[in-house]
Amino acid sequence: MALPGGLVGLWKLLRLFRERQVVSHLQDKYVFITGCDSGFGNLLARQLDRRGMRVLAACLTEEGTKQLRSKTSDRLETVILDVTKTESIVSATQWVKERVGNRGNAISMKRCHDLGLWGLVNNAGISIPSGPNEWMNKQDFARVLDVNLLGVIEVTLNLLPLVRKARGRVVNVSSIMGRVSFVGGGYCISKYGVEAFSDSLRRELSYFGVKVAIIEPGFFLTAVSNSARLSSNIQMLWDQTSPEIKELYGEKYLASYTDLKMLNGLDQRCNKDLSVVTDCMEHALTSCHPRTRYSAGWDAKLFFLPLSYMPTFLVDAVQYWTSLKPEKTL
Repeated sequence: MALPGGLVGLWKLLRLFRERQVVSHLQDKYVFITGCDSGFGNLLARQLDRRGMRVLAACLTEEGTKQLRSKTSDRLETVILDVTKTESIVSATQWVKERVGNRGNAISMKRCHDLGLWGLVNNAGISIPSGPNEWMNKQDFARVLDVNLLGVIEVTLNLLPLVRKARGRVVNVSSIMGRVSFVGGGYCISKYGVEAFSDSLRRELSYFGVKVAIIEPGFFLTAVSNSARLSSNIQMLWDQTSPEIKELYGEKYLASYTDLKMLNGLDQRCNKDLSVVTDCMEHALTSCHPRTRYSAGWDAKLFFLPLSYMPTFLVDAVQYWTSLKPEKTL
């Protein structure tokens, strides 16, 4: 009986040893990160900068770039990027090419060019509009998918030649909601899509030495989970929906959904330590043997991940008994 336990212990030791092996010459490696105005992207940019890596940080706003540069070294460079606009992605790609091809005196220009782009982190994302599917229209879904899924795909396709040249890493930020769909709208759909895109990409790029990792955070306190935004979002969806839908769901349903006390409770339950997620991202970029998936947060590991492996009828039952109920049901 001791043998299986011993084998498990040995396997864990070997895994720990492998995962602690770090890629060499990190100070020469460039990493491009989207969504660096705030949240995970902002913290990761600062974290990698402190480690000495060459960070290329993409922000949506000028204010975001100024604030980030004020907290980092001169190595870090910023660019404006809107992942929903092809022309913005093409411009940012050219900007990255210029940086990757001009690395100063640390190493020869030939070697610099050969290294390409070591890391691409697709972090930019939004969560709203989000709510009951019937309250939304096609544009509400498209708004989220354009950022969270199509933006990830287009940025990746544009920068992939540089990543392939480096035999580098693609790190895509999904969510535990990419495993268990607990809310309507485009968010869960987009994260399921990121999972599928990442899986196919990982298998295709394995022939070229490129590794693809997926980050699956649980609930963390970022702009995505901001209670005021979520409340405003639900009210906006309610205002645009039909009288028939309003009658079915009822004002009490809306009041419960927009209850700031309930939403503030969500804020309290969210993990405030964003480094739990950025440490996973950093490991995916710097480890010789990165994981395929990183579940970040105890709620992800102990609740959502096990739930995703349960029979569908059990997951449906959990959702049924824990969610708000419309006023008029069967």
